[in-house]
Amino acid sequence: MALVAAFAFVSGCTGTDTGDVTHLRIGYQPSTHQTAHMTAMEKGWWQTDLAPLGVTQVTDYNFPTGAPEMQSMLAGDLDVAYVGSAPVIAAVSSGLDAKIVAAVQTQGSDLVLRNEIPYSTPADLVGKKIATFPPGTIQDTVLRTWLEENGVDPAKDVTIVAMDPGAATTAISAGQVDGVFLPHPSPAVIEAEGTGRTVVQSGEMIKDHSCCVLVASGSLIREHPEIVEQIVKTHINATEYNREHLDEAASIYSRKTGQDVETVKASFRDWDGTWTTDPRVIAPSVVEYTNLQYDLGYIDRPLTEDDLFDFSFYEKARES
Repeated sequence: MALVAAFAFVSGCTGTDTGDVTHLRIGYQPSTHQTAHMTAMEKGWWQTDLAPLGVTQVTDYNFPTGAPEMQSMLAGDLDVAYVGSAPVIAAVSSGLDAKIVAAVQTQGSDLVLRNEIPYSTPADLVGKKIATFPPGTIQDTVLRTWLEENGVDPAKDVTIVAMDPGAATTAISAGQVDGVFLPHPSPAVIEAEGTGRTVVQSGEMIKDHSCCVLVASGSLIREHPEIVEQIVKTHINATEYNREHLDEAASIYSRKTGQDVETVKASFRDWDGTWTTDPRVIAPSVVEYTNLQYDLGYIDRPLTEDDLFDFSFYEKARES
């Protein structure tokens, strides 16, 4: 009985007969890309909106990048995740039972070089050391693809090192790397510290590319579709609220992460990202990522739209 009780707690369910979800576990990253989650969490919307459906506790878990976040979801420790679409591809390719149910945002990452390093074309990066997120993430995929398309071999001409945003920001400040390719607000943080400047934004590398998405586990989708639909509704509401209340969104992000609020406002002002919710808008870009990841040797085969998306929850959320 003790083992059954422990499993029920960890899995987020109570009552093995009913399988009612009482504890929802959400993964996210400390990026301005995912401010919708932080707003919904701080304002209590997750709790209030899901309570009529039997959810009594909502817990969020902070991850430095998408790779460990998807490992946690593969292990069954997350029900929902705000995460880059590229890590989702790698995880689904490895057997993750989950679907993208909404978009979160597009673009929004910058290539930042130390101030003393000249830059005019990608060829100037030959011989340089660039820190970015680990292989299989959005930033790694976009950076390597862009370098190749511009005649720079990412495996031979540039040293690309995997780091989380905190380590990469410290590394460029200490002169341990020549540059970083990171999601916001890290580029704004580096510029505020005076240790680097943005030279290329990710929308210039791949125009209108998908970045973060909202993912729900397969078990939640099949067994509790009403909860998934409400999750998408709350996400849409939080996204639209943030668009209309940028200063408040910056304050919420600042309180959640400890980041200086003026730096967050600068991130909102200077990034090339767009908060969005419609998964159909990003679907072509996400499917193209599967081809890019296949070409990079990260997955065994390209995936299809049906492998990755369930549009029905967004459509229902918009209808109601």
